[in-house]
Amino acid sequence: MEQEDQFVTVVISQIVKPGCESTYETWLRDITHVSRTYVGHLGTHIIRPQPGVRPEYVIIFRFDGYENLKTWMTSRDREYWLTQAQHLVQSEPDVQQISGLEAWFSLPGKPLKTPPRYKTALLTWAVVYALINLLNTLLKPLLGNLPPLITSLIISVLMVGLLTYVVMPWITRLFSSWLYGKS
Repeated sequence: MEQEDQFVTVVISQIVKPGCESTYETWLRDITHVSRTYVGHLGTHIIRPQPGVRPEYVIIFRFDGYENLKTWMTSRDREYWLTQAQHLVQSEPDVQQISGLEAWFSLPGKPLKTPPRYKTALLTWAVVYALINLLNTLLKPLLGNLPPLITSLIISVLMVGLLTYVVMPWITRLFSSWLYGKS
């Protein structure tokens, strides 16, 4: 698969000045709304600060490919909204771009470092194998009367959701020393 055909994610981290949080939240709503109007936009996810744990806001923009992301990243709309936020944040944002499965293997709060591809492939295979067998075992009795294509659709939707939001973030933390080496 060529680079421009892969999903691309941009992760932006920034610390908001004390007392500017409410205005920043309004800014977030507005820039998120504008980003949705761009071709290829797949979604925006916002991780808010947690006192004592993580001081920064993390904004995650997902696009269907590099060219559409590039259009957004170089747009006048984005440039305008970034200038609107300058007085609300403590410094320039930290921007990281990742594509494909790399998004599953990034540790929150750490600089982006992707593990070797063979480790990514091996761990992904093991998790997919275990999860598909578990879901089949648990759900086949409940879905047995449905046509096979509908059963596969339901199981695959559940599997992708679990992989993306539950299993892979947990597995990545659990296997972080093997994936990334000791650091």
